[in-house]
Amino acid sequence: MIRLMPRRDDMQRALSLLGPLEGRLMTQIWSGRVSEPFVVRDVLALTPDLAYTTVMTTLNRLADKGVLKVSKGASRQAHKYRAAGNVSAFLASSGRAEVDRLVARYGDAALAAFAHRLDRLSPTTRQALKKLRSK
Repeated sequence: MIRLMPRRDDMQRALSLLGPLEGRLMTQIWSGRVSEPFVVRDVLALTPDLAYTTVMTTLNRLADKGVLKVSKGASRQAHKYRAAGNVSAFLASSGRAEVDRLVARYGDAALAAFAHRLDRLSPTTRQALKKLRSK
């Protein structure tokens, strides 16, 4: 499978939402340097300065956060991981979660602020947002 590199600004936004080590590993994964599905040793081969347990723990945390999907094999088989989505999907999911937190915290005031911001957008930008929303 050929994977296109995500836009640089999207990648930077996504990485800013992760911890430094999580971001380092997800850069390898999202860029396609690790073939999916992968095991800890596949990522470790690209990060030889890290301990096996550090990579394993970080991949498991990313799975707990929903950034990775993990398939647990039989008792002696290595867990297999894959990205839960690409950079754009991660940003969309994170954005929805952040909006939910803002609305929970500020209620209608947050919605009014979003409406105000939407009113200032150009028709072209509004159309692009409608397409994004339908994904």
